[in-house]
Amino acid sequence: MCGGEGTRLRPLTFERPKPCIPIVNVPSIIHLVDHLANLGFTDIIITIGYKGDIIEKTLGDGSLFGAEITYVHEDTKLGTAGSVSNARDHLSDSPFLVVGGDHITDIDLLQFYREHIRGDAIASIGLLSIDEPSEYGIAEIDAEYHILRFKEKPGPGEIFSNLASTGMYVCNPEIFEYIPLNTKFDFAKDLFPILMNNPDTHLAGWLARGNWSDVGSPRSLREAEHWKLQEMSYTNISGDITVKGGTIHGPVNLGDAVVVGQNAKIIGPVSIGAGTEIEKDVIIGPYTSIGNHCRIGEKAKIFSSSLYNHVHVGDGSTISGSIIDNHASIEQGCSIENDTVIGPRSVIKRDAVVHAGIRIWPEAIIEEGIAVKEIVLNEKYDPSHHGS
Repeated sequence: MCGGEGTRLRPLTFERPKPCIPIVNVPSIIHLVDHLANLGFTDIIITIGYKGDIIEKTLGDGSLFGAEITYVHEDTKLGTAGSVSNARDHLSDSPFLVVGGDHITDIDLLQFYREHIRGDAIASIGLLSIDEPSEYGIAEIDAEYHILRFKEKPGPGEIFSNLASTGMYVCNPEIFEYIPLNTKFDFAKDLFPILMNNPDTHLAGWLARGNWSDVGSPRSLREAEHWKLQEMSYTNISGDITVKGGTIHGPVNLGDAVVVGQNAKIIGPVSIGAGTEIEKDVIIGPYTSIGNHCRIGEKAKIFSSSLYNHVHVGDGSTISGSIIDNHASIEQGCSIENDTVIGPRSVIKRDAVVHAGIRIWPEAIIEEGIAVKEIVLNEKYDPSHHGS
């Protein structure tokens, strides 16, 4: 399911669909499709809406992953279940796995699928125990893994379980009998209550183990990148690099034509794209990814952050736990605090401070020496950043 606009991740989704946000310099949906194909899910149906052409261009026909991909276009928003129902012509022969196109996971979904087909539930829900379940649907199960109660986004006093729905399901084709055609309809809000109240059907839960994120916020995006970087076990160099007296402590993934200046220090896990130049006395800390053709100025410090392509960081600037989109410029002596998101082509002029948790819209200009304490919008772009 790849139809959403990803408004909660703006400004990162103004120019790309949510599944194409980079994670370790690779569109997130590539990580997902690669994982599914490696498990044996090679017949993949992708429902697309917002900027779906970018998804098609990114994945092609699936042959790169040893899979066959079919695209189903969504002209209007149909909700999660409605979106899947729109592809019912491709899903009528056997049970099928439903996964959000924005999901990042290493969970063994083949085991999930096999457990479902061994049971008698019309649908099974992948459940994961998490510390803060209020933003998800939660489920109560019995010893047979039957779901006894399900509550979408519970409020205070309603959190009867910390088993959160991952939004990953295995369904029998019979569910289409309960989903109206060409109507906005959601799994959690609409379909599951119908199935649970029907004496002839029941839902099952499957207790997942592993890493999973629906990348619903900048912080969760950084967390997903953190554990993808954690998977790196060795240093990989793709092409020629120039190291002018700098120090690299792996694991580090280096693209072609990377330059590392004198006394610069890179402490992995770190990924650096092709053509990026790192000046002298720079420190790049663990869990950082830097895209292609970036320039990191002298004595800059970057810790646990994501810089996309063609980003410029001026001398002496510090970036901590933040995301910087394509062609953004951070001038000399700036401080970008934790959980900040800076949109494409924005300019942060010298000695500015961007406070923690701030978002800056594309092409915004922050004047010299300013302390930014509130979201910075651009009237050319939609101001909303809540919702899907």
